[in-house]
Amino acid sequence: MNNNSNKSFSVKRIILTFCISVLIASCARQQDDTRVLRIAHTLDVNHPVHLAMEYMQERLEFHSKGEMSLLIYASGQLGSEREMLELLQIGSLPMTKVSASSLEAFVPEMKVFSVPYLFSSSDHLWDVLLGDVGTELLEAGIPFYFRGLGYYDAGSRSFYTTKKPVETPDDLSGMKIRVMNSQSAVNMVNTMGGSATPVSWGELYTALQQGVVDGAENNPPSFYLSKHYEVARYYLLDEHTSIPDVLVFSTRVWDQLSAQQQQWVTLAAADSVTKQRELWQAATEEALREVEKAGVQVLVADKSRFVNKTDALRAQFDGSDIGKLIERINAADSSLQENN
Repeated sequence: MNNNSNKSFSVKRIILTFCISVLIASCARQQDDTRVLRIAHTLDVNHPVHLAMEYMQERLEFHSKGEMSLLIYASGQLGSEREMLELLQIGSLPMTKVSASSLEAFVPEMKVFSVPYLFSSSDHLWDVLLGDVGTELLEAGIPFYFRGLGYYDAGSRSFYTTKKPVETPDDLSGMKIRVMNSQSAVNMVNTMGGSATPVSWGELYTALQQGVVDGAENNPPSFYLSKHYEVARYYLLDEHTSIPDVLVFSTRVWDQLSAQQQQWVTLAAADSVTKQRELWQAATEEALREVEKAGVQVLVADKSRFVNKTDALRAQFDGSDIGKLIERINAADSSLQENN
């Protein structure tokens, strides 16, 4: 991309951010004496994330006795995750939900979640997220005007393909696999033997259907709700990464709230985190059940082969800040195993 294209893109981004800010401001009405906070996300209204936000709305009104409420913008109405983070930075949007991967550009430590086969189980993941490491990562965005309020479950990402099943890393050879626009995801697929191909989520169904890519990787609810199972008939539960979603609050708005209002928001967010985990578990079970019913071949991977194939990706962080986080995460797993 040349300099003129870069300048044009930057101008368009600035204009889009301004227009969205005006839209939010035009909707910023106080309902009687109620403080209304706006929260946005990119998912549809049937997704566990949206349902958990609706529950957060109920709990915020409960804890505040009607003095605070939420207004939810779903389905990317206010832009991409990156654009919403930029709105938080300038204080035009109070709250959003983004993947931890989207925070990597601001909080490099978040890259740790993209390390393949980092967590041995869901219990291990949540022990880390609810412990010291998870808390430190939520607070690491404060210098960039982000305050993490908690984590939403985004499950584990696995491979799905259109032409043939994948059972070992060798089966990925020569296959174009869609990944998020993340260097970590690209490195992982390429290391396993596939050809990583970034494609936007909105274009992926067509890309799978037309053979632009041979497969992709995501969690079961996303595979099901996107209807990708209609064209990708093989799903391998290899669970290579567990990248959580993060509830993020603008510090510019947070600092304008009273201590009491901050407490109400914190309580409502914690309630929604618990609710979302329940909703996610149910959605995962439903997704796997429904795609199998639709004729998708669901396979369970021998993870040891994939773990061995990606040893170098974990070793590259030895001695670095990410490497130190990995050591602490591994120690948490050892402690969990001892206590069980």
